[in-house]
Amino acid sequence: MANLSYPGVYVEEVSSGVRPIAAASTSIAAFIGTAERGDLNKPVKIFNFTEYQNLYGGFLKTSFLSHAVFQFFNNGGTQCYIIRVAGEHTQTASVALKDRGATAQESLTVSAKSEGAWGNRIVVIVADGTNDPDNEFNIAVYKEDDLTLPLEKFENLSIIPSAANFVEKATSSSKYISIAVNAGNTNVQAGTSRGASAPSLPLPSGKTKFSINIDGDGYQEVNLQDAVGAGTGQVADLGTDAHVRDAITYVVTRLTKKRASTSASAFTGFACTLDSGILVLTSGTTGISSSVNVYPASDTGSDAAGLLKIGKLCGGKETLGASVTRPRSNPQVPATNYDRYSRIGDNNHPTDYVLTVQAGSDGDAITSDQPYINALTLLDDREDVSLIAVPGIGSKDVVGAGMNYCANRPLSDCFFIGDMAQSDDTIDEAKAFRDAITPKNSYGAVYLPWLKMLDPAGKSAEPILAPPSGYVAGLYAKTDAQRGVWKAPAGTAVALGGAKGVAVNFTDVQQGNLNPLNINVIRQFAGSGIVLWGARTITSDPEWNYIPVRRTAILLRVSIYRGIQWAVFEPNDEELWASLRLNINSFMMTLYRQGAFQGSTPSQAFFVKCDSETTTQDDINLGIVNVLVGFAPLKPAEFIVVKISQKAGQSS
Repeated sequence: MANLSYPGVYVEEVSSGVRPIAAASTSIAAFIGTAERGDLNKPVKIFNFTEYQNLYGGFLKTSFLSHAVFQFFNNGGTQCYIIRVAGEHTQTASVALKDRGATAQESLTVSAKSEGAWGNRIVVIVADGTNDPDNEFNIAVYKEDDLTLPLEKFENLSIIPSAANFVEKATSSSKYISIAVNAGNTNVQAGTSRGASAPSLPLPSGKTKFSINIDGDGYQEVNLQDAVGAGTGQVADLGTDAHVRDAITYVVTRLTKKRASTSASAFTGFACTLDSGILVLTSGTTGISSSVNVYPASDTGSDAAGLLKIGKLCGGKETLGASVTRPRSNPQVPATNYDRYSRIGDNNHPTDYVLTVQAGSDGDAITSDQPYINALTLLDDREDVSLIAVPGIGSKDVVGAGMNYCANRPLSDCFFIGDMAQSDDTIDEAKAFRDAITPKNSYGAVYLPWLKMLDPAGKSAEPILAPPSGYVAGLYAKTDAQRGVWKAPAGTAVALGGAKGVAVNFTDVQQGNLNPLNINVIRQFAGSGIVLWGARTITSDPEWNYIPVRRTAILLRVSIYRGIQWAVFEPNDEELWASLRLNINSFMMTLYRQGAFQGSTPSQAFFVKCDSETTTQDDINLGIVNVLVGFAPLKPAEFIVVKISQKAGQSS
């Protein structure tokens, strides 16, 4: 309300009371299984199969996770979560590389990005950096069977944590490795600046200046002429290399540090020496950040750096205190020469470059259902997941646990797609599987048989069998996008892509024994291909017999829950009730117009009630608002009955 203090027109924004409710996503899947690599026990969202391969590797003989994810995207899926599980005692492949010290210490440890034996096949090659080979280095990552083309390459890396190109930070985006620098390395030294060659002497009159930066304190300009005199430490002239050496020491040790964080000994302990006639300027401190940098004087007419041959711009070399702690270079050579490069996880390591190796391991084989069941709870904080599958694990306990998890999530907002075992391909086996599932509810469905697909690894000339859950989840997503969640994901309009056959093709009579048990059969028809020929949940409650009915209810529950959060703590009176009716009714009307409900009129299709009848004074006193929402669900036409009779002939 504006403060009405002067005559005039006041303009205010007034809420219309309409707060649109957005339809929740219904087709984001989550797949649980074993993979070649990738984060363990952590849900990661991916958006295509190429991304899956980059993160989790290729196809395994012992797991159908990759096959299911491939067919999910192949059949219309657009995004899903992956949870990689593994047995106990997994190990991450790693190699500790030597530094360049005379008595080598650990420079850094290169580890595979995740646990598993896959890391044992990764090769790391270290080379000198291209910009600053004395201080920086390059790392290239290869597969052991191909040293010609690197998987990744990281150039001009620094061992210093404060540097912008610090190796840990620069390689953090790697898909294959992670690097940890040994912070306890004691092979540090004093930073130096070494001349390119012997100085050109004597220095001409007036050319006696250059700038120097010690330990990153900042550049300060010095004048060697200040060292000419008869005082202690001064020199008679600048005509010899010994005099120049002493003059540099004299003027630099008398500089005052510019930063409080710089050690005073960087200047007081500074020294300039001669090595075979070449000037070597050395910081007074020892440490990873110890350094001496020389730059020409701001006035080129008075610059002495070029004549003294010091500084990088004049051809000199500047070495950081940490340079000796960077890993040794082991340039690439033919793969047969194993002593010239470092293969992560290989105990037959090149001792010139490697200190220790830890081999990667996939861990113990999974012999129980518990790791898969435990992984379900990792989805607790993923509110956008709506479909869950454990591909290829045809276990009654896993299917039962999956449906139970979906039903008992806070919003009961997920649906489980279950596989039977590959060997369950008869009516009796399917019945036994279904009967053993506990609990049975409407938050899951079971499909059989397994499907034939071309071997994506290319190792089998004949099609291999794969579980149906990946295909089915993809078709759920495709049907949701094209028709809506209220359309049964079954029928001739949704043929399975990538399926080359079925393990067993059930007949009508055989399916007639399975359909009353709510077991969904995948059939192959000559005119339609391979299709889902069932749309029932595994429940025995006829009210929730059909998949689209349950999934429509999930859509309504989640959408309305998220869409009316604004109402919490609003005054509990008719104004609030009317607003709730308006917003929920608008949402339901939108779905009705899309064909989500039965009925020729909105009143036949749904109702929304929130008033003094649903919310009594006692409810108001307790802070409760009761909203009733009802809908007439669409149910699939399972049985099309055509009655044919003869028409009597015309009388003459």
